[in-house]
Amino acid sequence: MKRRTVLVGGAGAAGTLAGVAAFSTSRAPAAKDLRPQSDLTGRDPAATPAARAVYGLLAALEADARAGRPRGTVIGQHVELHNERYNPRYGDHQGVKPAGYYYRKPRDITGELPGFVEVDLGPGYQEADWGVGEPRSYSRAAWPARRAHWTYTNDAVDLAMGVWHGLPRTPDGSYNRDGRERRWDGTRGALPHNGGAPAGLVGMSFHQPWPGSPVKSFDHTMRRASPAARDAGWIDRVITPGTAEHRALLLDLSFLADHLGYLAAHDVPVLLRPYHEMNALGGDRGFWWSGLRPEQYAALWRTLHDYLVGSRGLHNLIFVWAPSAWDGVHGSEPWDHFPGAEYVDVVGVDDYSGTPDQPFGPDSWTSRWHRDLARYGKPRVLAESFHVPLGVRRRDTLRDAPWVLWTVWGDGLTARNAPEDVKATYGAPSVLTGGSGGPVDWGALHRR
Repeated sequence: MKRRTVLVGGAGAAGTLAGVAAFSTSRAPAAKDLRPQSDLTGRDPAATPAARAVYGLLAALEADARAGRPRGTVIGQHVELHNERYNPRYGDHQGVKPAGYYYRKPRDITGELPGFVEVDLGPGYQEADWGVGEPRSYSRAAWPARRAHWTYTNDAVDLAMGVWHGLPRTPDGSYNRDGRERRWDGTRGALPHNGGAPAGLVGMSFHQPWPGSPVKSFDHTMRRASPAARDAGWIDRVITPGTAEHRALLLDLSFLADHLGYLAAHDVPVLLRPYHEMNALGGDRGFWWSGLRPEQYAALWRTLHDYLVGSRGLHNLIFVWAPSAWDGVHGSEPWDHFPGAEYVDVVGVDDYSGTPDQPFGPDSWTSRWHRDLARYGKPRVLAESFHVPLGVRRRDTLRDAPWVLWTVWGDGLTARNAPEDVKATYGAPSVLTGGSGGPVDWGALHRR
């Protein structure tokens, strides 16, 4: 029987952790040089109570882990809604999947839902320009409607709403009241039932195609397909106000902001993870924002931050910085690319450097990344992995590296993990799952 430990909210301004990090340069300090960040108001004085409560939970888990008494790791699942909807070859069987298929899949295997779901607003799906599939309150004239491959952005917003508030939805004036979504082509997609009450935390990544790209697709997120591969001065124009390239960047960010703004209007806090894997090795194998000089990358990140928070007034955001594992194969040491503590709330890693059975280096799996990230004094997350942290043959991963959150990438859940290992993870006392009746009182975060 799984041990149930009820957590109600987390540390606020006067919580378990004290003070706010004051690090503002790009080079990482030693851990002793930082006072751990305990509250979002150090970065955003207008942060919403819900966002502060979510950050407080993560900060409290981090504080207890650093004190040698870890309370648990929230298990997360990334959901590639565009692939679920449009790619019949994606996932564990042929055919398109219902929206939220991989959010529901852990429950199919274990009876438990993930405690965190991350959706991706980018990278589009082979369509010209940004668009939406059905007019919504965030659908501006700039976003052409009734595009067959843009309805997944509706799914992304719907699923985030439904994880934070519960599915089926209560009649609170928002759309998607019954867990089903109306689409412009007359179809109605059902989202996974999760008990009708707050069921976990939500996040969003943004695989942004290069600003000005004629087609929004994953290929156009890559450096090799962008002007960065041919024009050394292009990125400087992207980050320089007044240029055509900068206006194209702001257009992309306004698409992101419109969707995030809908979530903000319904009091949904979002762990936003932009411009990840900036330290990727291999030249043009990385995203268009990889391979930049540290000052260029910092300017790009800060442009996004200041536009979303300052220009658009979005105070429901928790900013997550996540480089690739610095193993010398996937990524180089990322420290010079840290945008600054006043622009980042959570630090993490996208780890594809090893496997549970063959970890990178002599330490236990993922321990090196967890230890190195301690220097920032912020909650540490395993932002992407193909693998669940625990299994039948491995039990020390979260003991040696007590991440506050661990997210499995998309169909990796079934493609890279045996069902027995998924069950071992979701049934472990150290893992915090989602849904009602689980180890966390998610509704308490709403009441703070």
